[in-house]
Amino acid sequence: MNNSARDQILSDIRQALNRTTSLDKSVSATLETRLAAHSIHVQPVVEADLVSRFITKAKAVASTVATVPSLAQVPEAVTQYLTTSSQKLEVVMAPDPLLDGIDWPASMKIERRQARRQDVVSITGVFAAIAETGTLVLLSGAHSPTTLNFLPDVHIVIVRRQQIVTHIEDVWRRMRSELEDMPRTVNLITGPSRTADIEQTIQLGAHGPRSLQVIVVEH
Repeated sequence: MNNSARDQILSDIRQALNRTTSLDKSVSATLETRLAAHSIHVQPVVEADLVSRFITKAKAVASTVATVPSLAQVPEAVTQYLTTSSQKLEVVMAPDPLLDGIDWPASMKIERRQARRQDVVSITGVFAAIAETGTLVLLSGAHSPTTLNFLPDVHIVIVRRQQIVTHIEDVWRRMRSELEDMPRTVNLITGPSRTADIEQTIQLGAHGPRSLQVIVVEH
């Protein structure tokens, strides 16, 4: 959006609010306080262990989930999943330092790049995972190309225990706390892609992966 378009939009908003002059200092102070406080509305209670709750909710939206004790067991879990689902040991992987630090087997063909239309399996990490809904949060960037989230038929996601938060509001709080700049894109993924547009029948893979495999790392 260019500056002239932005100015026009803000001008239209001011006119709709009947604000043709600067805000009163008290009103401005109130708005600044609200922005700084990031007040949160009523949230559902999440009583269970966050990992258990996340796994339950992820499975409820047709994700498949495996748990491993540490990052060292991730390759075995990936290999088992691909073998069981009759997939080749060929993946395109995010150029993520976390994934680079894993000792992947020589038998697995790995390419670290953006996804292409012909790719079948992708592996990525996450910024966070939401226990309330079983949702994965992925940010666009040099280490996490967005194409990996949508083009391949199979998406394998590595989630560490400490990345699981209770509610979606916790994600924004963590982003403001940990990131210098906001990402261009924030993808919230809750289960594999689906649609019921055709005769009200659920079809997987409508706008993205047909399969979503989540590997939760306990430590």
